[in-house]
Amino acid sequence: MPYDTPHEHRTRRDRGQVALEYLGFIPILIIVAMAAVQLGLIAYTAQQAGTAARAGARSASLDQGAGPACADAVSSWLADGTHCAEARGGDEVTVTATVRIPSIVPGWDFDPAVKTATMPVDR
Repeated sequence: MPYDTPHEHRTRRDRGQVALEYLGFIPILIIVAMAAVQLGLIAYTAQQAGTAARAGARSASLDQGAGPACADAVSSWLADGTHCAEARGGDEVTVTATVRIPSIVPGWDFDPAVKTATMPVDR
């Protein structure tokens, strides 16, 4: 059936063009969304590293060792990539927690989150 007016024909073609433009924009939206999620994951991992360092320093200040408390302080899915180093100096102990930042996009690799906490040794 032929179109009644040239305007009607143009409107149908415009709708198809708009649909194709949206399809072209979807990959950009996905990349932006994944970047936003990744930034949130980086911030969360940094917060978890700080919590691990404080928990490890608290435990080490009580002569219980930093390792177990440090690893238990992070979320279970981050625990495998967590390492804590303890350093004693005088009447304080410093614990440095290193937590691997997971990546949701293959090829996006990040340096680990590193946080340090110092506490007095309990005598």
